[in-house]
Amino acid sequence: MRIAVASFLLVFACQSPFAQADNWANWRGPTGNGVALNASPPTEWSDTKNIKWKAELPGRENSSPIVWENQVFIVAAYPVDEPKAGELPTLEFKLLCFDRNDGSLLWEQTAIVAKPHQAVHQTSGFASASPCTDGEHVYAHFGSRGLYCYTMDGELVWSRDFGKMDTLNNFGEGSSPTIEGDKIIVPWDHQGPSALYALDKRTGEILWKTDRDEPTGWATPLVVEHAGRKQVVMNGQNFARSYDLETGEELWRCSGQTVRPVASPVAAGGLVFVGSGFQRSFMGAFDLDGEGDIQGTGHVAWVFDRTERMMTDMASPLLVSGRIYFHKGKDALLSCMDAATGEPHYMAQRIKGLGNQKAYASPVAAGGHIYLTAVNGTTVVIKDAPELEVVAVNSVGEFVGGTPAPVDNELFIRGEKHLFCIADTP
Repeated sequence: MRIAVASFLLVFACQSPFAQADNWANWRGPTGNGVALNASPPTEWSDTKNIKWKAELPGRENSSPIVWENQVFIVAAYPVDEPKAGELPTLEFKLLCFDRNDGSLLWEQTAIVAKPHQAVHQTSGFASASPCTDGEHVYAHFGSRGLYCYTMDGELVWSRDFGKMDTLNNFGEGSSPTIEGDKIIVPWDHQGPSALYALDKRTGEILWKTDRDEPTGWATPLVVEHAGRKQVVMNGQNFARSYDLETGEELWRCSGQTVRPVASPVAAGGLVFVGSGFQRSFMGAFDLDGEGDIQGTGHVAWVFDRTERMMTDMASPLLVSGRIYFHKGKDALLSCMDAATGEPHYMAQRIKGLGNQKAYASPVAAGGHIYLTAVNGTTVVIKDAPELEVVAVNSVGEFVGGTPAPVDNELFIRGEKHLFCIADTP
């Protein structure tokens, strides 16, 4: 191993918060690891307890809410007609902005009205990519229906059409874009020509496009800085890869992933972790100094590679306190590993309160706790610790496919029928 455990933990503890530390500006939060650096939301709630407000929503989507100061954003696709048998509906693809104080709708914008060219998986909707914001603009990505940039007041600034995606088995689209500096990074992996794009976030101009020999994937890019250079790390069925943020040049790659990867990377302490869990399990811990094909080299700190399905599939891992938390496949069974060594603290533990439920939402951390949400709307709160300890079991009583957003003393959960703001209430 190229990085000592003590060094890893020191770097992890000293990493600097981003400017968005007190907001949740993208679906994996300010660090990209699923961690709210300064938040401490409630650990207990019900349909009558600690619900500050709830706002009605049009239906099921697996995209997540984002929060910037007093604004909460979601995307949705509203049907505008009753389709004939065997046909898809015409949809209004919308960006909605809610008042964080009371849940009232501040504004909504219809980006486009279109009939999708492909169906989606029965557990999802047609607006599965989460929005993102830098506090100046907010971006809604609808895949084959385009990327849209709005002011924080809802005025359209620009849009970009990337063409049509052809996704594996009509599973649908869902990779979210990532903002870094003056760029917005857009993943475009599908059954046709795949690519990674960098756009000028203010104008929509394509700054670079790098072709990728990858089939359909649903991962979101992670930007990490190392040795004065920023790298864009992407999951992929063929390879985990890193690209130079400024040029799009591929820096390194490593094979080993499973088919149709969904989980997004996490990083800390000079290591980046990329994994997938469909049909088998893989996670690699890579340092950021590698060049070219790094498989079998010292740039691979450790590898978790098994034939059984132990690694997360739909949900992305959580990296906090030097530990990686992840679900088993689509299930809510939880594992916890030491990030520096790959040694397990516990593996595939059934969580009291989650039972046999599936988990599409990714775990999030805030205030010394981990929040684990299943599709039936149950959220189990455990301690952020190497030993499994359940703190509370809660439910919003409806399907939840998107990842919750913890900000300050509040937790925002997007359900099938409502957007919930959970906070301590009298």
